[in-house]
Amino acid sequence: MQNKPPRFVAAVDLGSNSFHMIVCSLIDGKLQTVDRLREMVRLAAGLDKKNVLDADTQKRALACLERFGQRIRDFPPDSVRIVGTSTLRNAKNAHQFLEKAEKALHHRIHIISGIEEARLIYQGVAHSVGSTADLRLVVDIGGGSTEYIIGKEDIPKKKESLSMGCVSMSNHFFSNGQLSKNAFNKACLFAEQQLEPFQKKFHCKNWDEAIGSSGSLRSIHKVLQTKGWSNNGITMSGLEHLVAHIKQCSHISELNLADLDSERLPVFVGGVVIAYTTFKVLDIEQMSVSDGALREGLIQDLLGRIYDHDIRSGTVKILADRYHTDQQHTERVEKTIFFMLKQLSCDCCLANKKDVEQFLSWAGQLHEIGHDIAHNQYHKHSAYIIENGDLAGFTNQDQILLATIIRSHKRKFSRSRFNELPEPWNMLAPYMTIILRLAVVMHRNRQAYDLPEFRIAITKSRIELSFPGNWLQNAPLTHADLIQEANYLKPAGFKLEFS
Repeated sequence: MQNKPPRFVAAVDLGSNSFHMIVCSLIDGKLQTVDRLREMVRLAAGLDKKNVLDADTQKRALACLERFGQRIRDFPPDSVRIVGTSTLRNAKNAHQFLEKAEKALHHRIHIISGIEEARLIYQGVAHSVGSTADLRLVVDIGGGSTEYIIGKEDIPKKKESLSMGCVSMSNHFFSNGQLSKNAFNKACLFAEQQLEPFQKKFHCKNWDEAIGSSGSLRSIHKVLQTKGWSNNGITMSGLEHLVAHIKQCSHISELNLADLDSERLPVFVGGVVIAYTTFKVLDIEQMSVSDGALREGLIQDLLGRIYDHDIRSGTVKILADRYHTDQQHTERVEKTIFFMLKQLSCDCCLANKKDVEQFLSWAGQLHEIGHDIAHNQYHKHSAYIIENGDLAGFTNQDQILLATIIRSHKRKFSRSRFNELPEPWNMLAPYMTIILRLAVVMHRNRQAYDLPEFRIAITKSRIELSFPGNWLQNAPLTHADLIQEANYLKPAGFKLEFS
């Protein structure tokens, strides 16, 4: 655990419809919400047909983030988690937007996969409801995607993220607020097509209670209660009344639904389509609504990291076991990595030391998982699995960083591979990779004996290794491997010396 946990923690969810921020005090490991901010940004509405986020939407989003940034700019980096979801996953110019957004917030932003979003949503709901159900279905209708999760207590068992949300659905089928029976039916058919492959998986036979999360479902619940169409959460009967009412209107301005927020109105019908289709396809009769959502899940995940229960470490262990890694060998490699890190000054090349140690530890454990596919070019297979897998707790940027280090840990060393990594990893990752490469080289014979107390120093592009006595002369294969390693590093501008 950290010597002194932060006094306050914060989570920001850059959703496709709304941006949310929650700030909590942290006293003796217990959370107390002290602030909530929410702004309707409709990020998904700014995506054109080529998935480029337009300038006006970016401007609106950045103005919101400037306001959010004023609240958390002085928070330590480890006390804040900020994630982007569906729209930022899909936007081709997301990188340019994120650079400006990070300056506005004064903190890093991470993009998460739909499956990771589903996991975090479930965590947020699980810690926000007092349900005693054995198995529960959680549904979250976002602006650009909808997540379905079945879980028990605080553990998600089945997760899916479908590319349909209240903003994307409304824009596609009800542009400019125009309504018709035909458009509504077409929208429902589209939603059914998305959900059909998962009907069996999430059918009501597989869970005991349904819980809704997100603004769309809370708005639907409020409308049904006000209209008297449902007095027990969201019901199929209540949705049928609501759908019949919508089909009588030719424009959203005619809906006249009391208690429906005017900001929610432009995307409300798209959310109703997804909710109605979900109830119909999965045979849901009734659903309660939770206040917990992605941001609360982010806070819970952040707590795990603060108190050394980082789910990512558990994910790495599961992955290593799944791909049958040689645990004794990877432990030796990892031990040598830490032996070298202890000798290196963090102001020479290894700033962000805690994160550097963590990622190198994971790289040591996972660098050989590709052996389970093929021994030849195994490092490429390892990297592919890590970059493209659904790894609980990891953001897209986490996976790309880890995959880049592992992809580069043997044979040709291309410095250009690191150029696309965000700061500071574009500068740190080459050094991290070299440390992994050296640890692997020195354990190439895979024998269970301790290495001598060698020394390592790194000064800019110069790496110096020194071994005691005549050890290197008595280890001709290691000596030859180090000569080969020096030749691999030389074209990238690094000079490896050893004595």
